[in-house]
Formats: sequence, structure tokens, C-alpha cells
Amino acid sequence: MLTIATANVNGVRAAVRRGMGPWLTGRAPDLLALQEVRAPDDALVEALGEGWHVVHEEAAAKGRAGVAVAGRRPFEAVRVGLVPAGVDASAYDHSGRWVEADVALDTASSGAGLLTVVSTYVHTGEAGTPRQVEKHAFLDAMLARMTELAADGRHVVVMGDLNVAHQEADLKNWKGNLKKSGFLPEERAWFDRLFGEHGWVDVVRAAAGEGPGPYTWWSWRGKAFDTDAGWRIDYQIASPGLAARAVKAEVDRAHTYAARWSDHAPVVVEYDVHAR
Repeated sequence: MLTIATANVNGVRAAVRRGMGPWLTGRAPDLLALQEVRAPDDALVEALGEGWHVVHEEAAAKGRAGVAVAGRRPFEAVRVGLVPAGVDASAYDHSGRWVEADVALDTASSGAGLLTVVSTYVHTGEAGTPRQVEKHAFLDAMLARMTELAADGRHVVVMGDLNVAHQEADLKNWKGNLKKSGFLPEERAWFDRLFGEHGWVDVVRAAAGEGPGPYTWWSWRGKAFDTDAGWRIDYQIASPGLAARAVKAEVDRAHTYAARWSDHAPVVVEYDVHAR
């Protein structure tokens, strides 16, 4: 099995101080996607410890964003930034929101020779403002790039904090958020197209059934975590061939508020493919 995990760490150095290390040792993922790294390359490598190959896009704005993919084996190729053909994504250069790594697979067991792993961090947005326009432009560029990646039949998994809850089952207080970024009709319609017209698969929703949840983000404030008033905004979105090989999908929600090392919980999926 190939174990792939994604986590918005809300600052990798802070996550390590809060206890990320024991989770990483216990889970021992083969591939790891991180968002909101908020650290330079050397600090990220130090936080992860020895034995990882890492590709990281640090945001030009210090202390913000930052995405990475880490693996236990060398990557075949890596690409930093969102650059789909025919789409002007130059505004996202050095934004710390998109990074890709290619992993060689055993074709006899996987059905494809290559797995592309993407870590992405979509904008938070704000309804009715330029921030929301920027968010939608990024989502459109993201879909264009995903289409490019899947065109040659490779396996693809796009992971990260997408800052959108797709369905009512994906957040506790959906009625109170109908006009807020993260649950706007136009955002949810983008996911409808992604999973419908374009055929991508929400691996956790496919495994978990109708829900509600499992949620992946809870505010640090108030009793949101204790009452499980969360949002499911962290995803593993797979090409159909890879999704069909998902064996187990879990959200590693901390047992207690005090045990949290981020305001997000990791999403971990086991796939029946073999890296080489």
C-alpha cells in the first residue's frame, strides 16, 4: 500500500512544537503534502527530520502560505507554481499555493507508470470583494492544470486546503454560512463540475458516505472543536483510476483540544499501488 497524507500545518515550526512529530512517526506516510508551511526551506527540512525528499514553494510574502510535497523516495520530477497552458496564472507566481511532484510507480500493480502528487492551498476569499475574484481565478487555473495532468493517463492526486465545503454535509453550520466565502453557490458549483463533468473523485467522501463530516477544520476559538462544529475543507481529489485503488481514507482528528497541533486535521488515504 502507498500511504499518502495531507495536512495544513498552520506553520510547520509551530506544528512541531505542538506535537506533529509523534503523529508523523506513527503514521509514517510514504508521501506527505503540507500547506501553510510559513517557513523557509531549511526550517521545513529541519521540522520534518531526516529521510525526506522535499519540494517546497515558499511564499514571497514571509510568514504566509507555502506548500510542499515530501516523499521517502527521490522524485522523478518536480514543478513549482501554477502554470496551465492558455491560462494567465502569473499572479500566483511565488504565492506558495501550488507544487507538483512526480513519483514512479510499478506499472504491473498500478496500471499507470507515473503518479503526480500536488499540494495546493486555495485562497480564503471574502464574498463580494476582489479577494473572492482572485479565489475563483485560482480555482479556474487549478482545474485547467488538473486537466493537463490527467490527459496522458497518469494517476494524479491533488491534495490540500481548498477552503470550500462542497456540500451541506461538509460543515456543521451550513445554514449560517450560505452567503460566506467557503460555502458560496458559485464555489460549490465549481466542485460540482470537478466531480461531475470532469470526473475527479473526492476520495474521503466516496469512502465516508453521505456524512455529515468527517470535518477537517475547527476554529481555535470557543467550543468549535469540542462540539465538532467544523468544516471539511481539506481534500484528497484523485483521478478516477487512482481513486478506484483507494483502500482506506481517514481524518486524523485529535482526541482532545489540547492534543491538536494545527487547527486542521490530517487526511490520510491508503492506495493499492506501489512506488519504485
